[in-house]
Amino acid sequence: MSPRPDEKSGVGVPVLRRRAGVIRMTNRAAGRCFSAFTLLELLVVVGIMALLLILIAPAFTTLKSAGDFTSAAFTIKGVLETARTYAKANNTYVWVGFYEEDVSQSSTNPATPGVGRLVLSVAASKDGTTVYDPNNPTRIDPTRLIQVGKLTKIDNVHLATFTDGSGTGSTFDTRPAVTYDTARIGDLTPPNASLTPFQYPVGNPAPPAQYQFVKAIEFSPRGEARIDNSNYTLKTVAEVGIVPTHGNTAPTPSPGPRQYPGNVAAVQFTGVGGNVRIYRR
Repeated sequence: MSPRPDEKSGVGVPVLRRRAGVIRMTNRAAGRCFSAFTLLELLVVVGIMALLLILIAPAFTTLKSAGDFTSAAFTIKGVLETARTYAKANNTYVWVGFYEEDVSQSSTNPATPGVGRLVLSVAASKDGTTVYDPNNPTRIDPTRLIQVGKLTKIDNVHLATFTDGSGTGSTFDTRPAVTYDTARIGDLTPPNASLTPFQYPVGNPAPPAQYQFVKAIEFSPRGEARIDNSNYTLKTVAEVGIVPTHGNTAPTPSPGPRQYPGNVAAVQFTGVGGNVRIYRR
Protein backbone atom coordinates (compact mmCIF):
# COMPACT_ATOMS: atom_id res chain seq x y z
CA MET A 1 0.00 0.00 0.00
CA SER A 2 1.34 3.42 -0.92
CA PRO A 3 2.18 5.76 1.97
CA ARG A 4 -0.30 8.42 3.06
CA PRO A 5 0.20 11.78 1.36
CA ASP A 6 0.95 13.54 4.61
CA GLU A 7 3.51 10.92 5.67
CA LYS A 8 5.32 11.15 2.36
CA SER A 9 5.42 14.94 1.99
CA GLY A 10 5.51 15.96 5.62
CA VAL A 11 2.72 18.46 5.10
CA GLY A 12 -0.97 18.39 5.67
CA VAL A 13 -3.01 17.65 8.73
CA PRO A 14 -0.89 16.82 11.81
CA VAL A 15 -1.05 13.18 12.75
CA LEU A 16 -0.11 11.26 15.81
CA ARG A 17 2.82 8.88 15.47
CA ARG A 18 3.49 5.99 17.80
CA ARG A 19 7.15 5.39 18.51
CA ALA A 20 8.32 3.09 21.23
CA GLY A 21 4.88 3.16 22.87
CA VAL A 22 4.87 6.98 23.16
CA ILE A 23 2.38 9.19 21.34
CA ARG A 24 4.01 12.29 19.95
CA MET A 25 2.77 15.26 17.93
CA THR A 26 4.41 16.63 14.84
CA ASN A 27 6.28 19.94 15.14
CA ARG A 28 3.56 21.68 13.13
CA ALA A 29 0.85 20.66 15.62
CA ALA A 30 2.99 21.44 18.63
CA GLY A 31 3.50 24.99 17.36
CA ARG A 32 -0.17 25.63 17.75
CA CYS A 33 -0.05 25.49 21.55
CA PHE A 34 -0.23 28.89 23.27
CA SER A 35 1.43 29.80 26.54
CA ALA A 36 -0.80 31.19 29.39
CA PHE A 37 -0.29 33.90 32.03
CA THR A 38 1.47 32.75 35.13
CA LEU A 39 -0.05 33.37 38.57
CA LEU A 40 2.61 35.98 39.30
CA GLU A 41 1.79 37.91 36.14
CA LEU A 42 -1.92 37.92 37.01
CA LEU A 43 -1.18 39.21 40.51
CA VAL A 44 0.93 42.04 39.07
CA VAL A 45 -1.88 43.09 36.71
CA VAL A 46 -4.48 43.04 39.50
CA GLY A 47 -2.17 45.10 41.71
CA ILE A 48 -1.70 47.75 39.02
CA MET A 49 -5.48 47.99 38.49
CA ALA A 50 -6.08 48.40 42.23
CA LEU A 51 -3.47 51.17 42.41
CA LEU A 52 -5.06 53.03 39.50
CA LEU A 53 -8.49 52.85 41.16
CA ILE A 54 -7.06 54.29 44.38
CA LEU A 55 -5.46 57.17 42.48
CA ILE A 56 -8.52 57.92 40.31
CA ALA A 57 -11.23 57.65 43.00
CA PRO A 58 -10.60 61.12 44.55
CA ALA A 59 -10.94 62.72 41.12
CA PHE A 60 -14.37 61.16 40.65
CA THR A 61 -15.38 62.30 44.14
CA THR A 62 -14.39 65.88 43.30
CA LEU A 63 -16.35 65.77 40.07
CA LYS A 64 -19.42 64.45 41.88
CA SER A 65 -19.19 67.17 44.53
CA ALA A 66 -18.89 69.85 41.87
CA GLY A 67 -21.88 68.38 40.07
CA ASP A 68 -23.95 68.33 43.27
CA PHE A 69 -23.11 71.97 43.99
CA THR A 70 -24.03 73.00 40.46
CA SER A 71 -27.32 71.14 40.87
CA ALA A 72 -27.95 73.02 44.13
CA ALA A 73 -27.55 76.40 42.42
CA PHE A 74 -29.91 75.41 39.62
CA THR A 75 -32.45 74.08 42.14
CA ILE A 76 -32.56 77.48 43.87
CA LYS A 77 -32.88 79.18 40.48
CA GLY A 78 -35.78 76.87 39.61
CA VAL A 79 -37.61 77.58 42.89
CA LEU A 80 -37.33 81.34 42.36
CA GLU A 81 -38.58 81.09 38.79
CA THR A 82 -41.49 78.88 39.87
CA ALA A 83 -42.50 81.36 42.58
CA ARG A 84 -42.38 84.32 40.20
CA THR A 85 -44.37 82.46 37.55
CA TYR A 86 -47.02 81.46 40.13
CA ALA A 87 -47.32 85.07 41.36
CA LYS A 88 -47.94 86.41 37.85
CA ALA A 89 -50.19 83.56 36.72
CA ASN A 90 -52.42 83.79 39.80
CA ASN A 91 -52.22 87.57 40.31
CA THR A 92 -51.09 87.19 43.90
CA TYR A 93 -48.15 87.69 46.24
CA VAL A 94 -45.71 84.82 46.77
CA TRP A 95 -42.91 84.32 49.28
CA VAL A 96 -39.86 82.07 49.08
CA GLY A 97 -38.38 81.24 52.49
CA PHE A 98 -34.83 80.04 53.28
CA TYR A 99 -33.89 78.05 56.40
CA GLU A 100 -30.67 76.25 57.35
CA GLU A 101 -30.64 73.14 59.52
CA ASP A 102 -28.09 70.59 60.67
CA VAL A 103 -27.41 68.12 57.84
CA SER A 104 -25.95 65.54 60.24
CA GLN A 105 -29.42 64.64 61.49
CA SER A 106 -32.86 64.11 60.01
CA SER A 107 -35.22 67.06 59.87
CA THR A 108 -36.86 67.59 63.26
CA ASN A 109 -40.21 69.10 64.20
CA PRO A 110 -39.79 71.86 65.22
CA ALA A 111 -36.67 72.30 63.10
CA THR A 112 -33.18 72.49 64.57
CA PRO A 113 -31.10 75.34 63.15
CA GLY A 114 -27.63 74.44 61.98
CA VAL A 115 -25.43 74.13 58.90
CA GLY A 116 -25.42 71.90 55.84
CA ARG A 117 -29.05 71.57 54.74
CA LEU A 118 -30.93 74.39 53.03
CA VAL A 119 -34.74 74.22 53.23
CA LEU A 120 -36.87 76.28 50.83
CA SER A 121 -40.60 76.85 51.06
CA VAL A 122 -42.96 78.70 48.71
CA ALA A 123 -46.21 80.14 50.06
CA ALA A 124 -48.80 82.40 48.40
CA SER A 125 -51.49 84.80 49.49
CA LYS A 126 -54.99 83.29 49.32
CA ASP A 127 -56.76 86.53 48.39
CA GLY A 128 -54.10 88.18 46.22
CA THR A 129 -53.18 90.87 48.76
CA THR A 130 -49.96 91.30 50.73
CA VAL A 131 -51.88 89.89 53.78
CA TYR A 132 -49.91 92.30 56.01
CA ASP A 133 -49.99 96.04 56.59
CA PRO A 134 -47.14 97.59 54.56
CA ASN A 135 -46.96 100.39 57.13
CA ASN A 136 -46.62 97.92 59.97
CA PRO A 137 -45.06 94.71 58.57
CA THR A 138 -45.17 91.72 60.85
CA ARG A 139 -45.27 87.91 60.83
CA ILE A 140 -47.67 86.64 58.17
CA ASP A 141 -50.80 84.91 59.44
CA PRO A 142 -50.51 81.24 58.27
CA THR A 143 -54.28 81.00 57.87
CA ARG A 144 -54.09 83.49 55.01
CA LEU A 145 -51.49 81.53 53.04
CA ILE A 146 -51.51 78.46 50.83
CA GLN A 147 -48.52 76.20 50.23
CA VAL A 148 -47.12 76.12 46.68
CA GLY A 149 -45.56 72.71 46.09
CA LYS A 150 -43.52 70.73 48.58
CA LEU A 151 -40.55 71.78 50.65
CA THR A 152 -37.25 71.77 48.77
CA LYS A 153 -34.25 70.46 50.73
CA ILE A 154 -30.66 70.76 49.49
CA ASP A 155 -27.87 69.03 51.41
CA ASN A 156 -24.25 70.17 51.82
CA VAL A 157 -24.74 73.86 51.08
CA HIS A 158 -24.55 76.96 53.27
CA LEU A 159 -25.87 80.48 52.76
CA ALA A 160 -23.02 82.96 52.41
CA THR A 161 -22.51 86.69 51.89
CA PHE A 162 -19.97 87.63 49.21
CA THR A 163 -17.97 90.70 48.34
CA ASP A 164 -19.62 92.62 45.49
CA GLY A 165 -18.58 91.92 41.93
CA SER A 166 -17.08 94.67 39.82
CA GLY A 167 -20.09 94.85 37.51
CA THR A 168 -17.88 94.82 34.43
CA GLY A 169 -18.51 91.34 33.06
CA SER A 170 -20.38 88.08 33.32
CA THR A 171 -18.15 86.02 35.63
CA PHE A 172 -18.53 85.60 39.38
CA ASP A 173 -15.90 88.25 40.18
CA THR A 174 -17.28 90.66 37.57
CA ARG A 175 -20.99 90.07 38.21
CA PRO A 176 -23.34 93.00 38.93
CA ALA A 177 -22.82 94.59 42.34
CA VAL A 178 -25.60 94.16 44.90
CA THR A 179 -24.46 97.19 46.96
CA TYR A 180 -27.07 96.89 49.75
CA ASP A 181 -26.94 94.16 52.40
CA THR A 182 -30.73 94.32 52.52
CA ALA A 183 -30.73 92.87 48.98
CA ARG A 184 -28.91 89.67 49.97
CA ILE A 185 -29.98 86.29 51.28
CA GLY A 186 -26.79 85.20 53.01
CA ASP A 187 -25.35 84.40 56.42
CA LEU A 188 -25.87 87.90 57.86
CA THR A 189 -28.79 88.18 60.30
CA PRO A 190 -29.84 90.94 60.41
CA PRO A 191 -30.01 92.96 58.14
CA ASN A 192 -31.38 90.45 55.64
CA ALA A 193 -34.04 89.08 57.98
CA SER A 194 -37.48 89.60 56.52
CA LEU A 195 -39.89 91.94 58.27
CA THR A 196 -42.68 89.56 57.28
CA PRO A 197 -41.51 86.03 58.21
CA PHE A 198 -43.81 83.11 57.56
CA GLN A 199 -44.04 79.51 58.69
CA TYR A 200 -44.38 76.00 57.36
CA PRO A 201 -46.88 74.41 57.31
CA VAL A 202 -49.69 76.88 56.64
CA GLY A 203 -53.44 76.42 56.74
CA ASN A 204 -56.63 77.10 58.65
CA PRO A 205 -56.71 76.52 61.57
CA ALA A 206 -53.08 77.50 62.00
CA PRO A 207 -50.96 74.36 62.44
CA PRO A 208 -47.90 74.17 64.72
CA ALA A 209 -44.84 75.56 62.94
CA GLN A 210 -42.02 73.25 61.91
CA TYR A 211 -40.04 75.98 60.13
CA GLN A 212 -40.00 79.74 60.67
CA PHE A 213 -38.65 81.49 57.56
CA VAL A 214 -37.10 84.79 58.63
CA LYS A 215 -35.13 85.03 55.37
CA ALA A 216 -37.51 85.45 52.46
CA ILE A 217 -38.01 86.87 48.99
CA GLU A 218 -41.32 88.42 48.02
CA PHE A 219 -42.76 88.36 44.49
CA SER A 220 -45.60 90.70 43.54
CA PRO A 221 -48.40 89.92 41.04
CA ARG A 222 -46.32 91.83 38.44
CA GLY A 223 -43.29 89.63 39.07
CA GLU A 224 -41.35 92.24 41.02
CA ALA A 225 -38.94 90.78 43.55
CA ARG A 226 -37.67 92.23 46.83
CA ILE A 227 -35.94 91.04 49.96
CA ASP A 228 -36.31 94.26 51.93
CA ASN A 229 -40.09 94.67 52.04
CA SER A 230 -40.03 97.58 54.50
CA ASN A 231 -40.45 99.97 51.58
CA TYR A 232 -41.41 99.94 47.92
CA THR A 233 -37.92 100.59 46.57
CA LEU A 234 -36.91 97.83 44.19
CA LYS A 235 -33.22 96.98 43.97
CA THR A 236 -31.49 96.67 40.60
CA VAL A 237 -30.21 93.25 41.58
CA ALA A 238 -30.52 90.98 44.61
CA GLU A 239 -28.54 87.87 45.45
CA VAL A 240 -28.64 84.46 47.13
CA GLY A 241 -25.09 83.27 47.94
CA ILE A 242 -24.16 79.64 48.62
CA VAL A 243 -20.97 77.71 49.35
CA PRO A 244 -20.48 73.92 49.72
CA THR A 245 -20.09 72.42 53.19
CA HIS A 246 -18.31 69.37 54.59
CA GLY A 247 -21.19 67.82 56.48
CA ASN A 248 -22.37 70.35 59.06
CA THR A 249 -19.16 72.41 58.86
CA ALA A 250 -19.18 75.55 56.72
CA PRO A 251 -15.98 76.95 55.20
CA THR A 252 -14.49 79.94 57.01
CA PRO A 253 -14.21 83.07 54.86
CA SER A 254 -10.87 84.83 54.65
CA PRO A 255 -10.20 88.57 54.29
CA GLY A 256 -9.94 89.99 50.81
CA PRO A 257 -12.04 89.80 47.63
CA ARG A 258 -11.66 86.02 47.31
CA GLN A 259 -13.29 85.13 50.61
CA TYR A 260 -13.92 81.56 49.52
CA PRO A 261 -11.23 80.22 47.14
CA GLY A 262 -13.17 77.07 46.21
CA ASN A 263 -16.63 76.54 44.72
CA VAL A 264 -19.02 79.43 45.22
CA ALA A 265 -22.26 80.44 43.51
CA ALA A 266 -24.28 83.63 43.45
CA VAL A 267 -27.90 83.30 42.30
CA GLN A 268 -28.92 86.80 41.26
CA PHE A 269 -32.33 88.15 40.29
CA THR A 270 -33.47 91.59 39.21
CA GLY A 271 -36.04 93.51 41.20
CA VAL A 272 -38.27 94.57 38.33
CA GLY A 273 -38.06 91.73 35.85
CA GLY A 274 -37.28 88.99 38.31
CA ASN A 275 -34.84 87.41 35.85
CA VAL A 276 -32.64 84.81 37.55
CA ARG A 277 -29.01 84.10 36.68
CA ILE A 278 -26.26 81.95 38.24
CA TYR A 279 -22.65 83.10 38.61
CA ARG A 280 -20.08 80.42 39.47
CA ARG A 281 -16.41 80.45 40.32
